Amino acid sequence: MKYTCTLLLTVLVFGCQPKQSSSESNAQPTNYPEETREAFDSRMAWWRNAKFGMFIHWGVYAVPAGIHDGKETDFIAEWIMNTERIPIARYEAYARQFDPQKFDADAWMKLASDAGVKYIVITSKHHDGFALWDSKVSDYDIMDFAPYKKDILKALSEACQKYNIKFGLYHSIMDWHHPQAQSINEPHYWNFGGKNKSNPEFSSYLEDYMKPQLKELIENYDPAIMWFDGEWVDDFTHEQGQALYRYIRALKPDILINNRVDKGRQGMQGMNAEGNFAGDFGTPEQEILATSSDLDWESCMTMNDTWGYDQTDENWKSTAQLVHNLVDVVAKGGNYLLNVGPTGEGSIPAASVERLQAMGEWLKINGEAIYDTEKLEKNYRQPDSVRFTRKKGTDTFYIIKMADLPESITFSHLKPAATAQIRLLGYDTPLPWKFDKDLGVTVDIPKNANLPSWENARAWTFKIDKAEEIK
Repeated sequence: MKYTCTLLLTVLVFGCQPKQSSSESNAQPTNYPEETREAFDSRMAWWRNAKFGMFIHWGVYAVPAGIHDGKETDFIAEWIMNTERIPIARYEAYARQFDPQKFDADAWMKLASDAGVKYIVITSKHHDGFALWDSKVSDYDIMDFAPYKKDILKALSEACQKYNIKFGLYHSIMDWHHPQAQSINEPHYWNFGGKNKSNPEFSSYLEDYMKPQLKELIENYDPAIMWFDGEWVDDFTHEQGQALYRYIRALKPDILINNRVDKGRQGMQGMNAEGNFAGDFGTPEQEILATSSDLDWESCMTMNDTWGYDQTDENWKSTAQLVHNLVDVVAKGGNYLLNVGPTGEGSIPAASVERLQAMGEWLKINGEAIYDTEKLEKNYRQPDSVRFTRKKGTDTFYIIKMADLPESITFSHLKPAATAQIRLLGYDTPLPWKFDKDLGVTVDIPKNANLPSWENARAWTFKIDKAEEIK
């Protein structure tokens, strides 16, 4: 079947992971949400070690880039079709202009690799319904409808393989372009936060259109992650979410799927309410959990104020803030999914490039405190801008000071072994230290030493090669 149609209070965190099976065996059940804990941990292992991902919001909305009919949109740029109530035929005119001749998948993924990114998630289809691959289910895609005539997802998936980056796909459950996904009283919009009358044909859209497109994506591009969104649409049910999770896992059993595949997400904090909801990890949006969690979660955040490219948005976060966000997320046991919004021509904005390059320079020296680490069992922080991580399965600890360096610094919660060495990453000489059972570890910073310069990041990492946590 083809169609060619002319933010919130923090809530209590509950479970978001699949229920554990009572079986002692590691055999894979046919009901994928009931997999064993051992199987779940094995499937999640690479993602838990990766820590840092790149979100890419790119599509037709990059053409108007936040301005329609001379008016700046009042909401985020990728919602411009909804916010400015652009009829389908007029929005399709933007799709006819989507010709990103400057797009270079290799350059994008080299930038991601140099920035220290371990996986990407790109919008295969956002809420506007436009597909970035050559779909056989619909003509409303980059190959058939736009002048570009090249498969963007294919190019990016191949570039990811070259740079050893895991390839992930975002996919919107709701679709403003598809007639069977539109609500009755809002023909092609979604009244965000409101209540629309249901569309009795939504289940046909789900079974005959969305699932076949998802099958194309998994079979053709072999993504490591399916990252859903738009699950809040009234027509989509909890039962459909569970079935969708099982459907995707049946196509690729080891794939990871976020919790927006189901209806359990509570607000922008992104974690699940208590109950039997599908999804492998929580998805805090534009915020970081207030404290650590024993559950898997990933904080997705923008570099400025919008996800898709907005030519008017210059409210960029500093490199220091981005590095500090990464450190804070990782110390609390989460992943950081940092967004870029490329232009309609296919370029990543210079401000994003500059910040990613600076983060990469910091991670070249300090990355061992980020990747393959785990949060401490009891204390992930101390009040004066300090965060802790631990190298998995070892007694090596890292302490990141997110401020200017004083002449000496004291860390609580850790007791070094008598023979332990403490180093400042980027500085070769071990630092003098002493331990007091009441004060903790005091480390002296040598005056006039040739210390590494982190003027942009303002985050300094101390490594203790042998210590124990004081609980």
